[in-house]
Amino acid sequence: MLPSSPAPHGDAARRAGARRVLVLSASMGAGHDTVARELVRRARAQGHEADAADLMRLLPYGTGSGLRAFYRTSVRHAPWVYDGLYRVFLRPGEHTRPSGVPLARLAADGLERLVARTGADVVVPVFHLAAQLTGHLRTLGRLRVPSAVFVLDFAVHRQWLHPGNDACFCVTDQAADDVRRAVPGTHVETTGPVVAPEFFAPAPGADGWRERFERYAPGRPPVLLSAGAWGAAAGLGETARLLADAGYLPVVLCGRNRTLRSRTARVRGTLALDWVTDMPGLLHAVRALVDNAAGQTAVQALAAGLPVAGHRPLPGHGADGVRRMAELGLSEAAADGPALLDVLDRLVTEDPGARERRAAHGRAVFRADVMERAVALTGRSAVPSPGQE
Repeated sequence: MLPSSPAPHGDAARRAGARRVLVLSASMGAGHDTVARELVRRARAQGHEADAADLMRLLPYGTGSGLRAFYRTSVRHAPWVYDGLYRVFLRPGEHTRPSGVPLARLAADGLERLVARTGADVVVPVFHLAAQLTGHLRTLGRLRVPSAVFVLDFAVHRQWLHPGNDACFCVTDQAADDVRRAVPGTHVETTGPVVAPEFFAPAPGADGWRERFERYAPGRPPVLLSAGAWGAAAGLGETARLLADAGYLPVVLCGRNRTLRSRTARVRGTLALDWVTDMPGLLHAVRALVDNAAGQTAVQALAAGLPVAGHRPLPGHGADGVRRMAELGLSEAAADGPALLDVLDRLVTEDPGARERRAAHGRAVFRADVMERAVALTGRSAVPSPGQE
């Protein structure tokens, strides 16, 4: 289980309309778990019982930890390996390619026991292999409660999709259209991303960050560079040096990669950060985000009204997501260093009216509460017709 506050129990929590929700996440970076925790918080705030589970812990024989280590090593040190796997297993297309079901179903017994133990009324996968597992079990009739997949990605890859799942909730209309074409007959809705409410309001910690930036580099506009929880990024030091030479203060999120932080801290004029717990304050204190993955940091920036520039994206779904965000006008794409400086010069110096219009466009992507829509599916116990695995 993911760490979370105790769930309410007893008659009060099981009042009329209350449900038990199981969010199925995966400890692959931090984005999926961040979404899972927020969904659990929402469910409990709405009077339901809720818990989150890690699919990696349900996989037997160390499979989960091995898969996580392989993925982390690939995106950090051999991105071409992950790009090749993405093309074979994940990228959409008409050709028949391997399914994620054989790997996912290794966790089938563990999930069945967990559903029985928690008495879940609905399962909400927020990771693609988890969606393969729930769809597989629904098709076989082994999962008797609805599965409502929350697809986190702007560019939906094929492993998110299984015809056995009852519903898919998507971050944009374009993603929802992709799902409808790929799995006809599945209930699909556009809800927008999921972030904690603290990102939408002025953050108390922002003033402290601003003071820190001013002490470190007086007068330089702070620009945030994200490398994700695992500190995976291409040419991050080079990008930081480019920004520093152009008069910006590069503020680099190095995640839990101590080697990256040590290396980046040596770049003159750069502030290298390790794990940050006050992301709302940080995002409200900087002037722009340079993003490489179209992941949770990017959607948190949209919620905070922060302009986003996509640059040097991670291979695979990172590149596809960054491209899709730019196509939707939610970010600006920068193909090289000069283009990045041009984008930042425009974003940082925008007049307040233009900046607010950009912020409003980003916030408009947040539409509906995924948890409310998932709970609305409870009571659908009929097992879907068998689909192709």
